[in-house]
Amino acid sequence: MKIVKTTGRDQKAAYSLLATLERRGAVKTAEVEPTVRRIMQDVRKGGDKALLKLAAKFDALQPKQALRVSQGEMLDAWNGTPQALRDAMQTAADNIRSFAEQQKPDEWTTENTPGVTVGQIVRPLESVGCYVPGGRFPLPSTLLMTTVPAQVAGVPRIVVCSPKPARETLAAAHLAGVTEMYRTGGAQAVAALAYGTKTIRRVDKIVGPGNLYVTAAKVIASTDCGIDMPAGPTEIGVTSETGDPVGMAADLVAQAEHDPETLAILFTTNEKLAKQVVKEVNNQSKDNKLARISLKARGTVFLCGSVEEARALTNRLAPEHLTVDTIADLDWVTNAGSVFIGNHSPQSMGDYISGPNHVLPTGRVGRIRGGLSVVDFLKVITVQNYTAAGLATLGPKTIALAEAEGLTAHAESVRVRMKAGRR
Repeated sequence: MKIVKTTGRDQKAAYSLLATLERRGAVKTAEVEPTVRRIMQDVRKGGDKALLKLAAKFDALQPKQALRVSQGEMLDAWNGTPQALRDAMQTAADNIRSFAEQQKPDEWTTENTPGVTVGQIVRPLESVGCYVPGGRFPLPSTLLMTTVPAQVAGVPRIVVCSPKPARETLAAAHLAGVTEMYRTGGAQAVAALAYGTKTIRRVDKIVGPGNLYVTAAKVIASTDCGIDMPAGPTEIGVTSETGDPVGMAADLVAQAEHDPETLAILFTTNEKLAKQVVKEVNNQSKDNKLARISLKARGTVFLCGSVEEARALTNRLAPEHLTVDTIADLDWVTNAGSVFIGNHSPQSMGDYISGPNHVLPTGRVGRIRGGLSVVDFLKVITVQNYTAAGLATLGPKTIALAEAEGLTAHAESVRVRMKAGRR
């Protein structure tokens, strides 16, 4: 990690670097977009034939291996999983389910004018595709994070796509009660979910994290189906004046080992703390090759001129994961995926077991939304119900507004209903 001062003669360079980091999402996905578009077009036109060819090339699908994972395979994986891991998965699933239940929006009605009742009903999506990465590491936690909230929402058809699913991922699928799962990943899996093939029927929405190729594919697919968000390579932000350098360094290294494109940032005014964290990061990452690669490329300490500047820069970057010193810091946080407070809240706890979702916005998308939630699998449908008296009260005002806009048929549709009500 390098230290960059935001004051004095280094100020211009620091803010230039900050501006580059602000553009990180769009720039990186643009680099792979041409390749991703070709893959997606191949699947859209070629269907299963193209999908199987790409799955063999990129997902290690064997010549006689079925694309669809059987429920028997999931059960065998669960039975072959050590009890300690099964218990941990069960606890994680329970916490994710409990958190999602509390996130569900309510149905309600109210009478805002005598004779006029308005409200909302809540309905699940009919089908979702849950993308579970399976490249460098097995991610059973992501399978739980994507499928369990969908179940809480009541989605009837939940499809999982995961390249080279490990035993742990298959075990998590059994625990979650997954009934439809395929051995494919990358842009080809996103294309199959978005456009449909003979084997994989299209879904209404695709959720889940992934690498740059998956992120670019989801953005492209968003014109044909819904997506949750661009949830690309991991990001960690730490904004601290008094934190434990050993613990903060451990978090930085932990997130950095996800992907060589990981963004790892510390904002502080405390120069002593900055140097201690850098020293600890170097020491803790010495045997972690992947973490060293990402930390060398994008690991940065912004040594700020004031606490206010450190906070402002944090919100500008809108990091996926953010660690702060105290509960009071929540007052200034406006842009982040998920916040971790104090020295006893490792970000890894949120990655696995706390309950809040670990599918989080990257590339500054934290400016406009939070992480995956049960709401992503629901539709809030508004409802309006007028009596004749209610229409007589508000109808003339609607007519006035419609005529002001020149929409005479709109006005007339109200008039004829009002006349009918007076008969």
